[in-house]
Amino acid sequence: MSDIRQPPSSVIQVGTTLAAALLSAAKGNTHTAAPVAAVLWPDKEGQWQSALPALRELLPGLCVLGDYDPERRSGPAVWLKCAIAGLVPEVEVSEVPVVYLPGVSRAELRAIESCPRELQPLAELQYRGTFWSQANGKDWTVSAFLASKNGGLDLDVAQDKATQEALSQVLQAGVLLDTPLSELKGRAINAEWLLSLLAPNPTRDLLQWMNAPDSTRQQWGTVLWDVFVKRCKSDFGFDPMADGVLVAAERLAEGMGKWAAASVLYHDSFGSFPHVYSVLAKIQPPQMGLFPDQDKLAGYPQANEQGEAALRYALSACSGMDAPQARSAVTAADKEHGLRRGWLWTRMGQSPLAASLEHLAELAQRSATLPIGKTPAEVASSYQKAGWQVDQAALKALACVHTKNDLEAVSAALRAMYLPWLEETARRLQEAVKDSGGLATLQAKNAGEPSGETCTVFVDGLRYDVAKRLEQRLSSLGTTSLSACWTSMPSVTASGKAWCSPVAGFIAGSPNDVDFEPRVAADGKPLSSHNFRKLLSEHGIEPLEKHETGDPKGRAWTEAGDLDHYGHEHGIRLARDMETQLDQVVERVAELCGAGWKRLRIVTDHGWLLVPGGLPKSELAKHQAETRWGRCAVLKNSAHGTPLTFGWDWCKDVQVAYAPGVASFIAGAEYAHGGISLQECLVPVLQLECAGEAESSVEVTIRSVTWKGLRCTVVVDGASAGKQVDIRTKAALASSSLAASAKPLQGGKASLAVADDEQMGAVAVVVILSSDGNILQKRSTTVGE
Repeated sequence: MSDIRQPPSSVIQVGTTLAAALLSAAKGNTHTAAPVAAVLWPDKEGQWQSALPALRELLPGLCVLGDYDPERRSGPAVWLKCAIAGLVPEVEVSEVPVVYLPGVSRAELRAIESCPRELQPLAELQYRGTFWSQANGKDWTVSAFLASKNGGLDLDVAQDKATQEALSQVLQAGVLLDTPLSELKGRAINAEWLLSLLAPNPTRDLLQWMNAPDSTRQQWGTVLWDVFVKRCKSDFGFDPMADGVLVAAERLAEGMGKWAAASVLYHDSFGSFPHVYSVLAKIQPPQMGLFPDQDKLAGYPQANEQGEAALRYALSACSGMDAPQARSAVTAADKEHGLRRGWLWTRMGQSPLAASLEHLAELAQRSATLPIGKTPAEVASSYQKAGWQVDQAALKALACVHTKNDLEAVSAALRAMYLPWLEETARRLQEAVKDSGGLATLQAKNAGEPSGETCTVFVDGLRYDVAKRLEQRLSSLGTTSLSACWTSMPSVTASGKAWCSPVAGFIAGSPNDVDFEPRVAADGKPLSSHNFRKLLSEHGIEPLEKHETGDPKGRAWTEAGDLDHYGHEHGIRLARDMETQLDQVVERVAELCGAGWKRLRIVTDHGWLLVPGGLPKSELAKHQAETRWGRCAVLKNSAHGTPLTFGWDWCKDVQVAYAPGVASFIAGAEYAHGGISLQECLVPVLQLECAGEAESSVEVTIRSVTWKGLRCTVVVDGASAGKQVDIRTKAALASSSLAASAKPLQGGKASLAVADDEQMGAVAVVVILSSDGNILQKRSTTVGE
């Protein structure tokens, strides 16, 4: 007799025990010499029929009375008798066969005289074989086999009708035979517990059905659907058949009682149920009078949509207000609508105006204060303390909105507050510059020559407030320090790039230079890209192409990011895509750190102005200008200077006129640079001392990373207050996070969910973050492994 085919797991399961019981019957009477010809398995009620697919895997010799199907060893009685006798070539008989007889009782075979004619060929096998039946002669039912102490499993099985139906369902679904015996021993096996085997997560099943009612029911099949209906009735007080998906949506929106668990799951994993939102959006929120309870409206998309519409109107109305009025209106709007930022719909991207309002409210508060100082240095110092946060708030407010109507509403409020602040800030700097005779006297050309083992990273158009954001992102790679200096006048790329380079001392300008492009001082050649790289090499600075990392023991120059070009090309959209633009810089810096560079110095040529609706227009007569740019123009030799006229920093003989305030000589420009303002002229110098591998990872140790579906539990040793856990596709990029949100470690443990079930199986990195966002430890993982 061959052994039973064991499942991959060493755990003893119900199916293997059933197969063993059938084969043990084949041993027959050990006192007789004749071997057992067959084991007859009568099953009048056909209870075991649904288990046949699994049993065929466990019992290769299983034969079945039924339709003719040689591959499945199934056929009528006469064919089975021939097969058992070894007369059917396609059926190999290498062991005592087990013959399953659905719809046939032992009594029918025992009474040979009245035995149905179609069964008579098998009737004589009862004398040469043996029955697999209970000790009392009755057929083994599923319940009897589980409960019997004599030949069964001796389990505590309830005998009520609901439990018997549930037994049939778990058997039909293929779950019962796979259940380890250890899970059955010592427990009361009743309908509720059995149904939990089929629907271990009824809350998730509920949301899955709401997400796609028809296809989900079809996918589940009759058994699982019946179980789902029963669980809904018992667990949620809801009948999917009678009530339908809209009633389910009403209960989910209310989030009361047991529906609170469904609401929590939806909040954690809404990306796994993308169509539930459209169902919820059909539900009208309750009417609550003049002073509604916002918490009770939080589950209704319509309430959020109504709030967005009201906020859109309020922000648009700011277009006709002066700055103080607009600031008051925005502050009042934030008190009314700020609570919605805590609603799920904001995380889903359905509340862009409420999200933008957070930054508009900050702008309203901060723009009431202007940078102060009598000299450019004093004005710059004041701006570095707080003024840059106004610019940052403006960018973040614009970044939140995508549609035309939302962008127009945010732009109206922002322009009303931001443009007057920009104008007055620029005028204060311009007055200080006029009094000082320019910025050049305050400019240390290189802001300090880079020392050895330093790679200078040039980022075109890295404004000071954006550098603040970049500094925070790079802090995970080491120690950062941010300072600022003046760029060249005018603040354009051709002039400013040379000004911030480590070879600025070997560059000069002449009156004949075109478009503010200076020359190599030694030979007078124009500072083209080729000549600039050649000059770098001549002075021991290796120019690096994209992805080249050079020699970390030397000095190098490389370029990263595309902020300026993107701003000229896309205008206001730069605000929305800023994080993507910074991703390029972070990736390049991380690449250099990983290659062994210990010190990186990030520099830029100029900042910029970005104002929705365009900068104010300033007039300059055509006959005065040799060349005209948005914020500056080269004057003809015969032209009289404007109140803001200064020499080009590379050659003072070239006179440059600047537009006043934040005006532009070109109408309609949203993005511009080249003028005199803190945003354009005060440029950052960001230094990064790269952390060594050991330095960055010794504080904490990731003990374990375990997945249950899309939820990940991380256990950490050495965690202190303030540390967080995130799941990312790229460790250094917070924007690559797959989690609904980073979670704080509590007691050395955190649990967080991946929002989108399409990420199941994706390669990711679990990162441990310090309170300021530094990566302390990381471990590779696979979502859902």
